[in-house]
Amino acid sequence: MESNLGSTCIFCKIIKGEVPCQQVASDEHFLAFNDIYPQAPVHILIIPKRHISSIVECNQEDQSMLGSLLLTAKMLASSHGLDRSGYRLNINAGKDGGQSVSHLHLHLLGGRAFNWPPG
Repeated sequence: MESNLGSTCIFCKIIKGEVPCQQVASDEHFLAFNDIYPQAPVHILIIPKRHISSIVECNQEDQSMLGSLLLTAKMLASSHGLDRSGYRLNINAGKDGGQSVSHLHLHLLGGRAFNWPPG
């Protein structure tokens, strides 16, 4: 379910090294980096290296990738000491869901208490 937006997508440019980021982790499937507008002391974005515009585009064939995305977030939370105090994982979908970049990404937020509902 790749989109042709990959050539102009800011996250795709980060993956290609055309735009710098504060990289936290990387493997063959994902890139994790610090958000440039952090909403918590720890605010890491985890993105698939394959361009997918939104979780709305995902289907059954993406099940393994989505599971790996969550496990990557869990590993990063643990490596940042967030597993002791807690953290939040967030995926926005579409304009009304607060998605500002059309590339699937997961926010890992921690280092402070969060309220519910979020906003």
